[in-house]
Amino acid sequence: MAHGTHNAVDDPRNEEVLIYINGELKPRLEAKVSVFDSGYLVGDGVWEGFRLHNGVLVFLEEHLDRLYQGAKTIGMDLKMDRDQIRKAIWETLEANNMEHGVHVRLMFTRGIKKTPSQDPRLTITGPNLVIIAEHKKADPESSNKGVTLFTSTIRRGSPDYLDPRLNCHSKQHEVQALIQAIEAGADEALMLDVNGFVSTCNATNFFLVKGNEVWTSTGQYCMNGITRGKVIEVCHKAGIVCKEKNFSLFEVYGADEAFVTGSFGGLTPVTKIDGRLITRLVPGKMVSKLQQLYEQEIEEATGSQFA
Repeated sequence: MAHGTHNAVDDPRNEEVLIYINGELKPRLEAKVSVFDSGYLVGDGVWEGFRLHNGVLVFLEEHLDRLYQGAKTIGMDLKMDRDQIRKAIWETLEANNMEHGVHVRLMFTRGIKKTPSQDPRLTITGPNLVIIAEHKKADPESSNKGVTLFTSTIRRGSPDYLDPRLNCHSKQHEVQALIQAIEAGADEALMLDVNGFVSTCNATNFFLVKGNEVWTSTGQYCMNGITRGKVIEVCHKAGIVCKEKNFSLFEVYGADEAFVTGSFGGLTPVTKIDGRLITRLVPGKMVSKLQQLYEQEIEEATGSQFA
């Protein structure tokens, strides 16, 4: 079985979930979109993934901010306001009787094409919206065991041709990077930016620990991660020095600890990078502290929304 930051505990309830497609709820095996969909044909679309925790969609407004920023960036009118999107999400969750331990994937594509083509003028429908909500708990093995990384030769792109901060459907760079890592015997890929500095991972954001400091990339060439931003925020709140800066594999190989972040897995320790041991203690002292601070942030956010 594959090991990585997106490993989930099997839940048989997912076989019966209803999938939201443009206002209709379809059984999992009947949930389909046209082969002429823009996302299928050319990867033209934007998406978000977030968690349902104790009846609250965690950091939903930050995710919607990123969704609308992405849609504006690719010149796509979602044809729905925030309230309509929230309503569609809750309709999906309520239809599936979901309250906790749920991961939601929301995907907009530009719509159905008249014929296979990149040209957005050949789109003959409005955007397609698909919402997949699953009972999904992160496999504790990932956090208990940690993950290993391999530095891919595939670089994170320059903002002038595909801004790495754009959460779009086109993920071929990341898929290629992950394939390299898997073939090298690692769990996931570490990716450098166009200048050779450490940027991000194929599906998560990367942090290292040096002494009492936490480092992550400048943010110019990495995914605009919501969890990444929250970790930086909790560091500042707790008085932990967190630097967004350029650093190379030289600093990475000499790190005391390392970890990756994502909305599904939270903070996952990294044990080895390119075969070099980073730490035997999993999680390390700083990662353990940050995991607790991040979970507290979630509890505060969800609690405040109940008030």
